[in-house]
Amino acid sequence: MTTLLDCRGLSAGYHGRPVVRDFDLDISGGEIVALLGPNGAGKSTILLSLAGLLPRLGGSVALLGRPLHAGKPHLVSKLGLALVPDDRSLFTTLTTRENLQLARRRGGMDLPEVLTHFPALDKRLDVKAGMLSGGEQQMLAVARALIQRPRVLLLDEMSMGLAPTIVESLLLGLRRIADDSGVAIVLVEQHVTLALQIADRALVLTHGRVTLRGDAAEVAANPERLHDSYLGAAQG
Repeated sequence: MTTLLDCRGLSAGYHGRPVVRDFDLDISGGEIVALLGPNGAGKSTILLSLAGLLPRLGGSVALLGRPLHAGKPHLVSKLGLALVPDDRSLFTTLTTRENLQLARRRGGMDLPEVLTHFPALDKRLDVKAGMLSGGEQQMLAVARALIQRPRVLLLDEMSMGLAPTIVESLLLGLRRIADDSGVAIVLVEQHVTLALQIADRALVLTHGRVTLRGDAAEVAANPERLHDSYLGAAQG
């Protein structure tokens, strides 16, 4: 498979101080990589840096072989990378339809196409985003990114504040999206077991460094090693 996103030696942080060091990631079309780890490990920092919202302190990031320039999120988005932040960043006073229409761009999906992935939103198109349930808001946040037809989708804690049954439904939906559309997905998720069930590969980040990486099924099958990696034990 063709590598869509290639990240090498990424260091990123705030005010010139690295939070993440020497992070490597490659991901191909239709693949889901779960980025796991305790709070404060640097997972969101990685996504923000990949999306160009946070300056890189070192390393390189390329999308389809083209370098992504740090600090230029509009160019990163134009090249085909979309971020769904943990706060969803919806326009709550606008309707579902208006949120989706604002995100559309040339070459992206039309409304009926994106609704095939989120049929539950079809009857909520004329409801203001602020009046949607938490699960519906998260669907809208992902749909708003997907309507741009990105090559790579970054999702930060999409399950925050949601019931486990809703989280499971959303994650299964992501698996279908990856399989059907070929989009590559990097998923930061606190529900480790559920994330590993739908991911192809997993990386565990602790104190800004990767302490475990491997096939998601193999990681799930070795809970002791997964637990050790959360405590910062280096992978062997």
